[in-house]
Formats: sequence, structure tokens, C-alpha cells
Amino acid sequence: MHKAHPFHLVDISPWPILGSFSALIVMTGFVEWFHLFSANLLYIGFISMLLIMYQWWRDISREGTFQGLHTFSVTVGLRWGMILFITSEVFFFISFFWGFFHNSLTPNIELGLMWPPKGIQPFNPIQIPLLNTLILLTSGLTVTWAHHSLMENNYTQALRGLIFTVTLGLYFTMLQGYEYIEASFSISDAAYGSSFFMATGFHGIHVIIGTTFLLVCLIRHYLNHFSQTHHFGFEAAAWYWHFVDVVWLFLYISVYWWGGE
Repeated sequence: MHKAHPFHLVDISPWPILGSFSALIVMTGFVEWFHLFSANLLYIGFISMLLIMYQWWRDISREGTFQGLHTFSVTVGLRWGMILFITSEVFFFISFFWGFFHNSLTPNIELGLMWPPKGIQPFNPIQIPLLNTLILLTSGLTVTWAHHSLMENNYTQALRGLIFTVTLGLYFTMLQGYEYIEASFSISDAAYGSSFFMATGFHGIHVIIGTTFLLVCLIRHYLNHFSQTHHFGFEAAAWYWHFVDVVWLFLYISVYWWGGE
């Protein structure tokens, strides 16, 4: 059907409502896991959410790549949407830093008037945390390499850059998981444990999401979905990844290095 405007009026889709139901199942599954020690409903929720995510992303990729519905006006809206989303994420992490600095700068009597609280052995910042910092900084370089290669219409270099970035993201996640296993304190160990695991844990979740985002871009690039001038899906993933890098730098400096002394 002909339209006299450049905007995209989306077709009726089952994925938003089904995605909402799958999120409800996941949260209900968490409650069941915490109280009844059964994760069956949680697994069902995660599997249904993954299936819905795959099909929703497939439809959006089809709209932008094959149907030509992502016009310049539409991509401008998508860019602003991504900018506002990352802004909301910035304020999300500000709340964790606020709580951390509130407790660390003025530790109250329940914390023994000291930071870290007595009995907590913080991580050595020049071991795994420093390695993870180097890994994320390197991944920031490789994703920029992939982006510039894409803008220069260099398919092979962009593919290599994305492969390196996804690999480094997976490596970071593995090292952080090992760090959690080796931790001498838990999330229930005073405000330090809560601040540490909430801030680094949510950052870790964002790394997993960003790695998945870039993996989808890697697959799409392999299938020739991106061109020299039409690749906002990849650009959004790169923005998100740079945001994850910057948050980690603040986490490393404040939580691992300064707050662990």
C-alpha cells in the first residue's frame, strides 16, 4: 500500500504481549526458586523469553533489511530512542554509585566506622579486575575497528572486529564468574557486599546483554544485512558497548581500587 510519509507504522505483532507474559513467568519463577527451591518455572520463562526475543528481532531485521521500512526519518527516531535508553541506564548505575559512596565516605557505627567493614577481604585490584579492565578497553577498540571497517565497506575487517569483540565479551564474563566463585564475602556481608555484588553484578548482566547484541550484529553482518550507510543496528550495539566500558572504568576506580583500600 502506498503511503505519503516516511514513517513506519508497525504491523500488528504478538511479540509485545507475549514478551510481557514471559517476563511475568520469569519473575514468578524467581519467586518460586527463592521460596520453594524449584527453578522449573524459571527455566520455562527464560526459554519462552528467548524464543520471543529471537522472533521479535527477526521481524525487526526483516523490516529494516528487506522491506525498506527503516527510512532516514525512522532511523532518526531509533537513534533518539537509543540515546534516551542509554541515558536511563546511566541514571540506573548512578543510584549504585550513590549508595556506595554514601556508605564508604561516611561509614556508620553498624559498619564499624570503617570501610571496608572489618572482616571483609576485598579483591586485589591489580589481579583479575585489572585484567578485566584491559579486556573491556581492548573490546572497545575492536568494536570501533569493526565500525570504521563497516563505514569503509570492508566486509572482512568488520567481521574480524566483531568476532574479537564478542570473544572478549565472553572472556570478561567468564573471568567475572570465576571472581565471584573465589570471593571471600557474599552479597549479605554488610553494605560492602551488597554494594559490590549489586553494582558489578548488574554490570555483568549488561555485558552479557551487550555481547548478545553484538553477536546478533555479527550474524547479521555475516548474512550481509548491513551496508556502508545503513547499519544502525550495529551502531546501537557499539554505543551500548562503549557505555558498558565507561561504567566498568568507574566501577574499577571506585569499587575495586579506591573503595577496597
